[in-house]
Amino acid sequence: MCGRYQFTLEQCAEILEIAREVERRHGAGAWRPGEVRPTAKAPVLVSDEEGIHPQLLTWGYRLPDSLVINARAETAAEKNLFRDSVASRRCVVPSTGFFEWDGEKRKYLFTLPGEPALYMAGLYMMREGQPCYCVLTTAANDSMKEVHPRMPLVLRREQVSSWLEQPGETMAFLHMTPPTLEKASADAQMRLW
Repeated sequence: MCGRYQFTLEQCAEILEIAREVERRHGAGAWRPGEVRPTAKAPVLVSDEEGIHPQLLTWGYRLPDSLVINARAETAAEKNLFRDSVASRRCVVPSTGFFEWDGEKRKYLFTLPGEPALYMAGLYMMREGQPCYCVLTTAANDSMKEVHPRMPLVLRREQVSSWLEQPGETMAFLHMTPPTLEKASADAQMRLW
């Protein structure tokens, strides 16, 4: 599962460039970097006639009785809510890592070893007149299993354009095992706030 992730500008030139492009497109103050929570606006990468570029979307699909922030990669193509997005509205959620809590409510930050940015596969659509997105999740790999049984569908940098622009490869992505991640305690950070 993925219920929060980090988008910090200081750590990564790629993330900083995405933030600058969002500011150029949407104006200063249109969103806040840092820890991204459901219902917040955040940059996601999309592909259209302009090529691959960031857009500012709201995290979560609003339904009458709930907010859907994640979609199971293994079944997304079969579900009415996600089917059209899997076919033609795939996005990439840029981050500097995502958070997960274990059964004891300890918070951890997961990152890609040796990489300042972590990209998560996602889907987007219009809901109630607002563009919104959700993060695709899959079964946890060995680096994640001891904390949670699910994890975001993490893409390597070189997979971003294929996920966005190669619909023939979509099903393979939905069933892949994400790369190994590094885990760091985020409990100290949580106590500071």
